[in-house]
Amino acid sequence: MVKRWIIWLSLGFLALTTLASISMIWLGHPNEIHLNGATNPTPPDRHHILGTDDLGRDIGLRLLDGARISLGVGLIAMSISIVIGAAVGLFSGFLGGKIDEIVMRLVDFLMGLPTLFIILIIQVILGPSLFNAVIVIGATSWMGVARLVRAELLSIRERPFILAAKARGIPSWRIALFHALPNVYNSIIVAGILTMGGAILTESVLSFLGLGVQPPQASWGSMLQHSTDYLYSAPWMAITPGAAITLTVLALNFIGDALRSQATGQAK
Repeated sequence: MVKRWIIWLSLGFLALTTLASISMIWLGHPNEIHLNGATNPTPPDRHHILGTDDLGRDIGLRLLDGARISLGVGLIAMSISIVIGAAVGLFSGFLGGKIDEIVMRLVDFLMGLPTLFIILIIQVILGPSLFNAVIVIGATSWMGVARLVRAELLSIRERPFILAAKARGIPSWRIALFHALPNVYNSIIVAGILTMGGAILTESVLSFLGLGVQPPQASWGSMLQHSTDYLYSAPWMAITPGAAITLTVLALNFIGDALRSQATGQAK
């Protein structure tokens, strides 16, 4: 079980990161170049607390701008994943029988595919952009949500309140949406939070490979890619976005694990 102080620390970190990324619009321009005759990154100082890159851009501002992009991508991709996964899981789990078997075999097949490789191919075909990255990540990460929702429905579809609704002649789609779905909200929220962490990682990989957010727009993955030529001479360029990705994904995983433990009655 995750310690309570870790959960609160994770919530505080995500809240602070979100607020800071929103307030970034009043702090300065993350893409503003200040060469001043030099092409070397400058280390952290009182003017730039996280230093600058080789183009004189403030890394702190770019980090906050990247947070806005990465968190936004994670949130939208998670929403797409939840909508598709919950719909498929509801359809399969509630109807059961041959339909359930066919749908689950399809989900198993999709889960067995190398998702990242497929995302890379689609991005190459469609062209690298933030919009394409969000849609592709969301459309390829719903299978786990579908299996979770389906498993939950299998455990409740024979419960008295579901049988009573059927006996009253309520249409199956209404039973699924208004009687069954509310009982799996907790599981969907947990799956969504964990999916959001995976979406942020995937977006970072795409941007690192040049298939996600395009310059000069900042994202944590593109900042990492830009820092590869300065790993020894200017390590702060890589440390800050790398730490941001790691801490954000860890925070989401801690919160997701805590909610999952609570949902299964294991939280103390």
